[in-house]
Amino acid sequence: MKFKRSERIVFITEYLSRRPNERIPLSVFVNKFSQAKSSISEDLRIIKAVFEEESIGRIETTHGAQGGVTFIPHISYEKATKIVDQFKQEISETKRILPGGYLYLSDIVGNSSLMAQFGDLIATMYDDKKIDAIVTIATKGIPMAHAVASKLNVPVAVIRKDNKITEGLTVSVNYVSGSTRKIETMILAKRTLEEGSRVLVIDDFLRAGGSINGVITLMEEFKATVVGVSVLVESKDTPGNRRYKDYTSIVKVSKIDEYNETFVVEEGNCLEYFRKR
Repeated sequence: MKFKRSERIVFITEYLSRRPNERIPLSVFVNKFSQAKSSISEDLRIIKAVFEEESIGRIETTHGAQGGVTFIPHISYEKATKIVDQFKQEISETKRILPGGYLYLSDIVGNSSLMAQFGDLIATMYDDKKIDAIVTIATKGIPMAHAVASKLNVPVAVIRKDNKITEGLTVSVNYVSGSTRKIETMILAKRTLEEGSRVLVIDDFLRAGGSINGVITLMEEFKATVVGVSVLVESKDTPGNRRYKDYTSIVKVSKIDEYNETFVVEEGNCLEYFRKR
């Protein structure tokens, strides 16, 4: 079957989009379409121009025997700002405040469209960190962790607070909860994460930071390097003794008033990354 250029471009775009951060040999497309490398290279130049113009990502090509093409999701400052503004509007709805000064976020983390956008935003900030895995805490952080992992094309390691027989051999640590000051336990299956991995920690809500401290301690047991921490919402009212200072947040909330059900929302520090570029 003879493919038109427009048809080849549709196929290549879809193929690369499903395999972000993976080097695809040009021979895959050469053999698929029975075309010369020069023709496929021209197809890729067209896709690259559109991806950059529409702030979808970068197309990087390498030459030689090991040559190929890689799609790296990457968004612009303008697109990141729109995502943050949309989230600020979404989270500013009333009746989100829960007892203890927490916010109801289940509808947000369950919104696949929003999660995909957050995945683009966070993956852009950390695309140069050579991340091997995403680490999160069950259960609220799981949707966002998978959204980011799908853009970076890496696995997700889910930390739990109870041991399951289906997990096999596990590693556990005790930590002090930043909000309740109680001693709690974190557990991660030994097979879930390779020793020496470079990990990005994802969570939904950062308050005093006790859970993040616990995750960092657990990562030390795996001899893993925490290259970043990124959260959906950060509370400015209770910074606590946060062991890890180099984190990013999409929005910050403050002045949470449980009685009047009011709080203040502002952009997090994630946009600082885009302003510096």
